[in-house]
Amino acid sequence: MTHPTQQTKPIAFLPVFTGTNCDYDTTKAFVRAGAEVTTSVFRNLTEADIFESIDEMSRKISECQILALSGGFSSGDEPDGSGKFIANVLNNSKIAEQIHALLDRGGLIIGICNGFQALIKSGLLPYGRLGMVTEESPTLFRNDINRHISLIANTRVSSVNSPWLAGFEVGEIHSVAMSHGEGKLVISSELAEKLFEKHQIAFQYVDLDGNITMEEPFNPNGSMYAIEGMISENGQILGKMGHSERYEENLFKNIYGNKQQKIFENAVNYFQK
Repeated sequence: MTHPTQQTKPIAFLPVFTGTNCDYDTTKAFVRAGAEVTTSVFRNLTEADIFESIDEMSRKISECQILALSGGFSSGDEPDGSGKFIANVLNNSKIAEQIHALLDRGGLIIGICNGFQALIKSGLLPYGRLGMVTEESPTLFRNDINRHISLIANTRVSSVNSPWLAGFEVGEIHSVAMSHGEGKLVISSELAEKLFEKHQIAFQYVDLDGNITMEEPFNPNGSMYAIEGMISENGQILGKMGHSERYEENLFKNIYGNKQQKIFENAVNYFQK
């Protein structure tokens, strides 16, 4: 992987879509980590709004080092497809060209919750490029309990093969906020085996003893192989369900465990080496 051009303050671009509701928390996390944050609202009231938004988003991606897709409820979190709207935007030819250019110049991409759904449904995860989705691709589906969950889950670091995971140790456990209705990762055993072999499974749900589990409430959505987060093969793209951006000092003081997941600091430090 080609290392990006060194600069003082990397730019993190956070597009805002219909239903996005974690952009302020994500912005705060990146600013606190030392990034400069830019944003734009994807407007879809009229055809002209859509074309203008595509042009604006394409330009801002061309100017950034980090693309961040925040959590929320895309298109009302419609059944079997939250994140599809964002995925369709990402696959627009102008935007796709700039996303691939960002990756080719060593940039980073992150998607949290709804943003993770968009990365999966667009093909950026696990394949690292847009337009790679097939019938064998993984997807995110309704939680096993068939309703929204809001809790703190324990997740285990399962790979450190990414700039996002710098300084982590395999086996390290974090307590992370979860808030979603469609977070169950569904994947074939064949593809899961390949991703584990390539160290592309970033985080897995664990119980209080640190054991990987399918049991509720420790695996709160029923994700297969207890997968909570995933990276691309080259490590530049990270997707996860847990809201790492929601933690800051003096929050969740009654929650046991390591609640600070320094993925945002890692991204910024990557561009300051």
